[in-house]
Amino acid sequence: MKQEMAVAYTLKDFAPLIILFSLIIGITLVQQWWCGWNLKEAMRVSMAAFFLIFGFFKVINLTGFAQAYGMYDLIAKQFTWYAYIYPFIELALGFAYLFKWRLPVVNWITFALMLISAAGVFNELSHGRKLMCACLGAVFKVPMTYVTLAEDLIMAAMAAAMIFVG
Repeated sequence: MKQEMAVAYTLKDFAPLIILFSLIIGITLVQQWWCGWNLKEAMRVSMAAFFLIFGFFKVINLTGFAQAYGMYDLIAKQFTWYAYIYPFIELALGFAYLFKWRLPVVNWITFALMLISAAGVFNELSHGRKLMCACLGAVFKVPMTYVTLAEDLIMAAMAAAMIFVG
């Protein structure tokens, strides 16, 4: 019986994510400093930046993204076309958050999408599959780890907080 070796990731493997999350945090902090400190607004701005930046990277190589995403997303595994439209859903959510368009509906959509995504990621991780995360499309090779799961759950939690907390 062949025993699988544990994969050791380094900080370098996550450099693109670290840089982009630093950019998102920076955008949010500047907006908060400029417009006043408000947690709900900070979450909205963070989500806008997240979806716009991450959606953009997915669109750069749409076919590469769709192939990678189809390996683990619960919906994309069943419906290939969904993997091709998902980046545009993210971009639409990003613009909706940016322009404060129908935020109650947008928050519910985000909540649902992020939980579905988290379920697919959790399923792959719990089965020990070693996949590349499609979170940055096919532009950067970022391993799928519990960091990916945390991303999805944090986004779902922020959407839930915006729904349920005044």
